[in-house]
Amino acid sequence: MIYLYAKAIHIIFVVCWMAGLFYMPRLFIYHTEAKDKGQEAYDILHKQFTIMENRLWWVITTPAMYITVAAALVMLHFNPALLTMGWMQIKLAFVVGLIFYHFKSQQIMYRLRDDKSTWTSGQLRMWNEVSTIILFAIVFLVILKSTFNWIFGVVGLLGLAILLMVLIKVYKKYRKSKGEKVD
Repeated sequence: MIYLYAKAIHIIFVVCWMAGLFYMPRLFIYHTEAKDKGQEAYDILHKQFTIMENRLWWVITTPAMYITVAAALVMLHFNPALLTMGWMQIKLAFVVGLIFYHFKSQQIMYRLRDDKSTWTSGQLRMWNEVSTIILFAIVFLVILKSTFNWIFGVVGLLGLAILLMVLIKVYKKYRKSKGEKVD
């Protein structure tokens, strides 16, 4: 019974964590693009984006990550046989990648706060897709579990990554055609 409660909590907080990881890079993009609005506007927007990023990060995203990991550890405690399964080992590797993504995003947030970020909005748009790709891989692994299906899922994942990159390029051209500054 505790296992099922942990699983429910795990799923709920994965959703919360991913929501934060999806929204945070969008804030980074807007924060970065605020520099194009002139110094006076940037000063106001910089303060506001710093507040928004800080609240999203410390009130939702980071607590959700820790609760997600804690619930996963409870599940593994009650069902340690999961650790012997290949799909779970690969999933955990992707989770480590997602945790790295989390802390790298935190570093970007600090650099934006301190006005020391060197990331362009285009680079941040690409960064924004990394968490989507990792989530895609994790869901395929959890649902499909078999090696053949996992390989098929990874091929699909690579296809998704390529599609996302193409769509980013198309969107960039669209913005350029509308006269927006694009980096």
